[in-house]
Amino acid sequence: MTRDDEPTATEEDSAAAAQSRAAADTALLEAFGGVRGMVDTTVPGLVFVLFYTIKRDIHLAALASLGLTVLLALARLIRKETLKHAFSGVFGVAFGAIFAMMSGDAKNFYLPGMLYTLGLAVAYVLSAIFRYPLIGVLLGPMLKENLSWRTRNPGRFRAYTKSTWAWGLILLAKSAILFPLYWWGDATQLGWVKVALGIPPFLLAVYLTWIFLAKAPPPIDVIAEMEAEEKAEQERERARETLRDL
Repeated sequence: MTRDDEPTATEEDSAAAAQSRAAADTALLEAFGGVRGMVDTTVPGLVFVLFYTIKRDIHLAALASLGLTVLLALARLIRKETLKHAFSGVFGVAFGAIFAMMSGDAKNFYLPGMLYTLGLAVAYVLSAIFRYPLIGVLLGPMLKENLSWRTRNPGRFRAYTKSTWAWGLILLAKSAILFPLYWWGDATQLGWVKVALGIPPFLLAVYLTWIFLAKAPPPIDVIAEMEAEEKAEQERERARETLRDL
């Protein structure tokens, strides 16, 4: 390679920025479960409302939904995929199924998930208010920046704050639609609206997060910094030993 063929600093910076954005995109999908995560959280609710609409049998609908959730978790296990989203889906559907069957009210199948969504929305909003935006807390370790964005990368701090507000407000809006239906609507109405609101708000929040992070500075790789400092310290120690031997 000639001197003219060697990459310039600008080209290296661009390549590093592109690599960090690709890593951020991957981390974003992994953090929120990706397409499989959406399937695992949406399809069981769809199965419940379908069975209940057709058969009007809470027990049958609940067991069918729970059975499907277990099958989805087993499919992840066979494929050696991460189970954290599958397990959360199993527990969520299990709580909903038990609650609905014990109370005899099909609407209660959806209540645990609705309460979880509302609690998560409040957590997002509070974390943004207290300057520990939850999106940054979640993505920081995955991007090897940990919490360095709070003190050393103000551009990413702002991006994480905006993203966290987006998630919080979108989930609050979703809750504002669902809870009135829970109180005053019937189980079929609530079920179909909840299914309809399963994926679009999620995609909107992920898209806004991607937009905010794409415009932000790249993350500071504190892991690489620590490794470089450790290597430099080892070299200094070797140099001191060499001087002592002279």
